[in-house]
Amino acid sequence: MKKTALAAFVLLAVFASWAAAADFYVAPNGDDANHGTLEKPFKTLGKAQKAVRGAKAAGDAEAITVYLRGGVYYLPETLVFEPADSGTADTSVKWHKWQAYRDETPVISGGQLLTLKWEPYKNGIFKAAVPARFITDQLFVNGRLQPMARYPNYDAKVAVYNGYVADAIAPARVAKWADPTGGFIHAMHEGQWGGMHYRITGKKPDGSLAYEGGWQNNRPSGMHPTMRFVENIFEELDAPGEWFLDSKTNTLYYYPPAGVDLATARVEGVRLKTLVEFRGTHKSPVEHIILSGLTFRHAARTFMETREPLLRSDWAIYRGGAIKFSGADHCSVVYCTIDHVGGNAVFLNQFNQRVMVVSCHIVGAGASGVAFVGDRDAARVPRDWNDHSQQLSTLDRTHGPKTDNYPAYCIVLDCLIHETGRVEKQSAGVEIGLAKGINVVDCSIYDVPRAGINIGDGCWGGHTIDRCDVFNTVLETSDHGSFNSWGRDRFWNLPGLDLNDPKTWKAEKKLPFLDAVDTTTICNSRWRCDHGWDIDLDDGSSNYRIYNNLCLRNGLKLREGFHRTVENNIIVGNGFHPHVWYKFSEDVFAHNILSAYYPIGMPPVWGKQIDFNFFTDAKNLEAARKFGGDKDSAAGDPMFVDPTHGDFRVKEGSPALKLGFKNFPMDQFGVKSPRLKLLAKTPLLPGAEKESATAKPERDARKTTWLGATVKNVTELGEISVGGLPGMVGVMVYDVPKGSDAAKFGLKEADVIRTFDGKPAEELKVLEKLYYDLAAGKTAKVGVVRSQKVVELTITRGAEPRPK
Repeated sequence: MKKTALAAFVLLAVFASWAAAADFYVAPNGDDANHGTLEKPFKTLGKAQKAVRGAKAAGDAEAITVYLRGGVYYLPETLVFEPADSGTADTSVKWHKWQAYRDETPVISGGQLLTLKWEPYKNGIFKAAVPARFITDQLFVNGRLQPMARYPNYDAKVAVYNGYVADAIAPARVAKWADPTGGFIHAMHEGQWGGMHYRITGKKPDGSLAYEGGWQNNRPSGMHPTMRFVENIFEELDAPGEWFLDSKTNTLYYYPPAGVDLATARVEGVRLKTLVEFRGTHKSPVEHIILSGLTFRHAARTFMETREPLLRSDWAIYRGGAIKFSGADHCSVVYCTIDHVGGNAVFLNQFNQRVMVVSCHIVGAGASGVAFVGDRDAARVPRDWNDHSQQLSTLDRTHGPKTDNYPAYCIVLDCLIHETGRVEKQSAGVEIGLAKGINVVDCSIYDVPRAGINIGDGCWGGHTIDRCDVFNTVLETSDHGSFNSWGRDRFWNLPGLDLNDPKTWKAEKKLPFLDAVDTTTICNSRWRCDHGWDIDLDDGSSNYRIYNNLCLRNGLKLREGFHRTVENNIIVGNGFHPHVWYKFSEDVFAHNILSAYYPIGMPPVWGKQIDFNFFTDAKNLEAARKFGGDKDSAAGDPMFVDPTHGDFRVKEGSPALKLGFKNFPMDQFGVKSPRLKLLAKTPLLPGAEKESATAKPERDARKTTWLGATVKNVTELGEISVGGLPGMVGVMVYDVPKGSDAAKFGLKEADVIRTFDGKPAEELKVLEKLYYDLAAGKTAKVGVVRSQKVVELTITRGAEPRPK
């Protein structure tokens, strides 16, 4: 969608006229027997919905507004908008609007207010009877979310899970639990690619735990050996703020923190997973409804239902959220707050068009902030990771989607999204998968466990990320960026297809664009990731244009893919990370300001054009030219205007301008509305204070020679990424000369050695010892990670003596 059309779309939706309008009013102290006037309001939203339908059916009004007075509306069930609730659009649009009355704060809650009689239990813990069959997975006391009884205890200073420990399910600890049924195990993926969750179903005869789960990651693994914790275990109720609900005896136990007076405390549980749902179809969508100025709270956690795999991305998904759209057109959520809901805040499921989320504050969501996810079967080749059935000879070569059952031409505009992923680590501030033409504009996104913005596939492109401010990301996971994408589409790793072969590329150069039909644009934005890349285009990401971005910390990475144009970006104190490109990628990297290149596994010729870049270090430019590009690039002082205060424009006379670099605004990143700008944080600027990057591991990073090949310990994030490794493990092969023993045994550049003769060989000194311990002439199996797959090679011990 072009910017002019997008602007007109937004103005039409938000500032539409309200001629021939009817008004209804709702208040928590109202009465459904009333007529719904300001003086005599309805009590429930359900009654107001019936009144709207009645007025629409009678033709009494063209546009209808339901005003919600301040207070809490505890929903007995999800409020569902269907086509019968739609506004109309004959000669002009007649919107139906549900909005806050004046400056009041109506709260729509999926919870339940509890009236409790507390009595002491022991050790500072109190207990109270709750209604029969009452169930909740969250407890709010005086509006603040309290932690379930857990081990280890909640610690806000610990980034990962707010506390983790290796012995979370150790036999000695499990033995202390009388009946852990209903408890949960939360653990990071072994490679820290996300989190996994398990429901404890009891104890086995040998006393160990029985549990189910682990399906939340589309590339599953075992539990991380240390990053794990348990919750909802009665015996672990031992710290202020913790609680436990015994559903067998209908008893709530709570350890009140200092300052909480249980006699007056407001205690709320959670009931509903979805508070508001737009439920239409392609043929009969819900249309022209706006939710405005409302606050949404108290939606249940959904992590055990996150299990549907999304093609070959790393993700599994739960198709729901506090606000869910299915089959909506021209509907909007504007000026709303979505506060500490248990799963996704806003979820656009399958067919939705021209839906807007505008000027909203989304904070503390258990999963993603806003997610756009289409139907798997809208993809022509919806391959999973384990699907090896597709062949080049039978591949569907039709461009684009098979159906239109996916979100398209929607926008997240001027939204503040932070502290999402509180429960589910496979999440993002904004998630896009199986969608087209999604616009994320003027958004501030930070304090998230994984990527701020994630695009899970190339289907079907046309997205725009513009004027956003994304930072403090990848706080709990690994091998990601503030922006993260994949393009594992129907061409990627297809058996029988070698796009590095000149003849094959000439015949099949259209394949990478069968799904990535339209160009995705990332522009005019500021990025910072202290624990990954600022911008990370991973596995097969194709058809991107990236320009006018300010990268503050860890640079820009392009893994193998096609047709990425990266121009006019400023990469402060870091550089360009090209990884394992195709020989004919047609990539362009030009007119950028940066420090250096950090290539891994690259072909002799890089893309279509690598030139006219400005390096802040002359030695790094000299090194870059050895890779075959940057003939017309230069180095020196770029002459930034005021870097201390974040203005990285260059002054008149800067040598970067002579190479074609053009200044872009430095004061337009992130949210624009005054109320959100007052709340929004901004990123740490380079040099403003001591950097907070993860400390380098204590591993020898020097290169050496082994079997004639150049090798070194894995010590860098790029090495982890290219190998798909679970951390700083293994020995990477950098150069394998022809005729060397390493080449004879089948080792290749970018291989990562992890085992030798069945034993771990995660460090070079261990690998060398295992090799020299082998008798001359004897053979051994070497386990190698190659292109994120395990390959086993056989080597023979030579007659050379052990080095002294």
